[in-house]
Amino acid sequence: MDRKDPYRNFRFLLEIDGITQAGFSDCTGFGSNLEVIEYREGGDAPTVRKLPGKATYPDITLKWGITDSRELYDWHRAALDGRIIRKDGSVILLDDVGEEKVRWNFFTAWPSKYDAPDLTAKGNDVAIETLTISCERTVRA
Repeated sequence: MDRKDPYRNFRFLLEIDGITQAGFSDCTGFGSNLEVIEYREGGDAPTVRKLPGKATYPDITLKWGITDSRELYDWHRAALDGRIIRKDGSVILLDDVGEEKVRWNFFTAWPSKYDAPDLTAKGNDVAIETLTISCERTVRA
């Protein structure tokens, strides 16, 4: 019998329209939610029917140590300048030897928020940039 250990959450990559970037400290928010609409018909007892409503997808938040790379910041800067450039991408979970095991694809995404690193002369932590990406759909491939 083959043992199936769960994958670790710290080995992942991000691809956005062919650009692959690693080195993120955090990647959160990919998933989906189906709104529940409660409905009660006039002749029903006090039973409430639950119907599916609209699907929503949370924003994806990326955090990484700041480097000379400006690709993600420049994408956000374009949005601030009124040029919303929508892109498709993937978050890819890797196994212990670096092979792709799970992929979440997101579609028609654009960067809605950027946070520069917090700086302090008393610390020795890595300076972390944060980018929030708003997307219209996310699926596990």
